[in-house]
Formats: sequence, C-alpha cells, structure tokens
Amino acid sequence: MNGLVADSKTRMETTKFNWSRSIWKGAKITFWMLAAYIVLSQLLSPTLRESARANLLEQFQENRKSRVIAMIHRQDTLSLLGVPVSSSISIEDSEAILRAIRLTPPDQPIDLLLHTPGGLLLAAEQISKALTEHKGKVTVFVPHYAMSGGTLMALAADEIVMDSNAVLGPVDPQIGDMPAASIVKMVELKQPSHVSDEMLVLADIAQKARVQTLAFEAEILRKHMSQDKALSLATVLSDGRFTHDFPISVESARQLGLPVSINMPPTIYDLMDHYPQAGSGRPSVLYVPLRHLGGDKASPEKSSPPRRSSIR
Repeated sequence: MNGLVADSKTRMETTKFNWSRSIWKGAKITFWMLAAYIVLSQLLSPTLRESARANLLEQFQENRKSRVIAMIHRQDTLSLLGVPVSSSISIEDSEAILRAIRLTPPDQPIDLLLHTPGGLLLAAEQISKALTEHKGKVTVFVPHYAMSGGTLMALAADEIVMDSNAVLGPVDPQIGDMPAASIVKMVELKQPSHVSDEMLVLADIAQKARVQTLAFEAEILRKHMSQDKALSLATVLSDGRFTHDFPISVESARQLGLPVSINMPPTIYDLMDHYPQAGSGRPSVLYVPLRHLGGDKASPEKSSPPRRSSIR
C-alpha cells in the first residue's frame, strides 16, 4: 500500500515537473518569437517605407511629366535603438540634387519638394544656382516650412506652391550660432576699442558674409524680376531686420513679390505621411479621419489609423 502511494506521489511530481518544463519552454519560445518579430519589423520598416515613398514619387512624376526631387528633413527613427536623428541641408544633399538636375533634360520641368529648417549655406547656394540655370520650369512645393537655405532654394523657382499655413524664412547669414547682423551691430554699439580681437575678427567675417549673401540672393532673384527689385528683396531677406526663425507667410511672400500659389497637390501630403516623426512615447497630437454624413458632397478622408505627431 505504501508503495502504491509513493508511486502515485512520484507520478504527480513528475507530471508537475513536466508541466513546469513545458510552460517554461513555451515562455522561452514566445519570448524569442517576440524578439525576432521586433528585430524584423525594425529592419523591414525602413525598406517598406522607402518603397512607399518611391512609388508616390514615381506616380507624381508621371502625372506632372517632370523630374520630381524630394528633400525632406525631419527626425526619422533609425537603427534598432530607435535613435532620432535630426537632419539639415548638407553637402550630401547638394551632391544628390545636382546629380538629379544634371540628369534631367534641359527643357523638362523640375519639381522640388522642400521640408527643411535650413542648413549649410554653401550647399543651399549650389542647389539654388543649379535650379536658376535650368531652362525648364522649376516649381518648389512647401507643405510645411522651408527656412533659411530652404528659402534660398525657393527663390530660384518659377513658382512656389505653399500650403496656406506654410512658411518661408529670412536668409540672413549666421556665424556659428550668432546672426551676422547682430555681431556687426554689437561692435558698432560697443566701439572696436571695447571689443576683443576675436570678436573683431568675427565681425569682419560677418560683414563679408552679409555682402556675399546679399549679392548671391540678388543674382538668383534676377531670374524673375528687375535688378532693382531683386536687390531690394534680397536686402529685406538678408539684412537681419528679422530673427532667423521669423515666419514669412503666404500673404507676406506675395507682398514681397514672390510667385506664390496655394494649389498644393494632395500627393504631396500623402508623401509627407511617409516621413513620420520619431516616436517619443505619448503623442502630443492625435486625431481620427472625419466621416462626412448627410448631404455633404465632400469626399471623406481616407480610411487610416489615427494620425499622431510627436514634434518636440
């Protein structure tokens, strides 16, 4: 009798042990499957996004019968750690855009989609000059903003298409993290004898940068306006009367004499959706598509997940 009880206890303990091993084994398999899914999604997501972007660009290019170039600078989630990387106009950008322009037939229109905070002045000037020299029509699309060097590129366009709430910005040169105009003004106010040698050198560089930027902007603008108007507009944009992040709205741009329209193609917005901001946990903006009811003939928004934004 005691042997039967012992055998029963042994079998029960063996069964419990087997169940524990099975549960532990299943948990390990689930963990590694989840880890593999996360890794694969991180690896494949950029590829799928790039494919979607390329398809939209190709579609837009075929519809417009033009060369379409997109330069979009924002934070994009890169690497397995999801590190957000901010970008701006660089030499790599100018190399790529100059190559695209060079490979475009002289009479074929060029459409440039810009979303940028600005960046390296040299790169922006190279792109602007190439756009100015292109014989075909140049159209710049600004769905949200094209500041500083981005505005300089827009000045080279035959037409600037902006969202009704999009903005451009001043093109005054910056020396390091300081406005060139402010450096020059500081030396004038304090007098050279009360300023360090280093600041005097910076002031000299700042003044040269102001003259060079003014001359370049005027040269670009002469493609679309008289010499006097080009010089006047270049002065307004580059003499430092505004802060560097001053927003130039559609109305202000038109008052300045820029060829601005607000006929933004829907494809541009669709393309921007494929350049999401890097995730930062809780989104700061969330909304769902509208569903029009009743007699409203307006087409409903495309069915899609809630829109999120985490711009900081």
